[in-house]
Amino acid sequence: MLHRFKNLAQNFPRQFLYLVAGMLVSTMGVSMIWPFLTIYLRQRLGVPLSTATALLTLDSIMSILSSFVAGPVADRFGRKGVMALSLGMMGINYAIMSQAATLPVFAILMGLRGAFVPLYRIGADAMIADLIPTEKRADAYALLRMMNNAGFAIGPTVGGFITAGSYTTAFLIAAGGMIVFSLFVSVAMVETLPPEAKTASSIPEKAGGYGRIFKDRFYLSFVGATTMTGMASSLVFVLLFVYTKENFGISESRSGFLMAINALMVVFLQVLIVQQTKHRPPLLVLAAGALLYALGVGSISLGKSLTAFAASMVVVTLGELIVVPTSTSLAASLAPVDMRGRYMSIYWLAWSISHGLGPVIGGLLNDHIAPQAIWIGGFGWGLLSMSVFLALARRIHIRQKSIQTV
Repeated sequence: MLHRFKNLAQNFPRQFLYLVAGMLVSTMGVSMIWPFLTIYLRQRLGVPLSTATALLTLDSIMSILSSFVAGPVADRFGRKGVMALSLGMMGINYAIMSQAATLPVFAILMGLRGAFVPLYRIGADAMIADLIPTEKRADAYALLRMMNNAGFAIGPTVGGFITAGSYTTAFLIAAGGMIVFSLFVSVAMVETLPPEAKTASSIPEKAGGYGRIFKDRFYLSFVGATTMTGMASSLVFVLLFVYTKENFGISESRSGFLMAINALMVVFLQVLIVQQTKHRPPLLVLAAGALLYALGVGSISLGKSLTAFAASMVVVTLGELIVVPTSTSLAASLAPVDMRGRYMSIYWLAWSISHGLGPVIGGLLNDHIAPQAIWIGGFGWGLLSMSVFLALARRIHIRQKSIQTV
């Protein structure tokens, strides 16, 4: 595993490796608290699950609105500044959140968090597209996710024990991780915005420059399918921990290992799986990943023990290993050079919408039907996503076949 990592690392520029190393520091901090945030909100505020998930929806709504601004800003002013701003403000937000005690204050803080999150994601993905040629991007995104999930392997495992004693400590550690990475980006990285992107971005465009994307029906269909996949995924990473605690008495210190399973699988299997999928038709690969998401999420409704939930997490993670690097690479490949920030902002919009809609619908299913209904809903979203990916793959096949017969 280490040998494979070194071989991959030698094929990329130093700035990309800085980005990878910084990602490890950042995710170790934030993942100490995020998986347990729903539990914290329930305990701190004493609100129903649907209210707690509504705060996460507010986070996602602000993230959606911010995404439309982040793309043009990253395309015009560069990647580095928006990344550093995002990380620094998120760190401050977490520090304040550690002392918050009322629903209105948490609503403001969750809204601010959502506003700053897209700046980093869009800037980083655009920077990778600037640095890495098309044929290496799947490997690059896979390597980034390896280190990202190494942080997630450590964070929730340690965080489960820390939050059991003090959520305040976990919030402050998360804040420290964000601020440290912000300083790292500011000092160690250089701007990568291509000169042609600066020139193109200086020309006024309608709808903030998004008009071209809104006419790209193929890309929008791809984004829609990605949204449905993300809705299924979001149920697991937001609601699984509160579901296992409230229905089966599984504590944070034990359920934290479920996230560790996910993260460790990404660390040890992501590069291997990308090597097997990157030369195959990406939309068929995405359809296979969406099916795994559907099966993994749906199977949670049948589980009653930590072992059963761990098995479901394995299946969900296999879907994640296939979908996330493939979809990110495809989004970057479909983007014109002068529109990378905006195309990636629309791509991340899919994940923002999914993380906003998925948990709140799951909370309503839990409160008004039954806890198991959460996972049946996710099963349906996964299957619908698979169907759209297959339809898009068929469109490409028919188009290529018609060209060959001309």
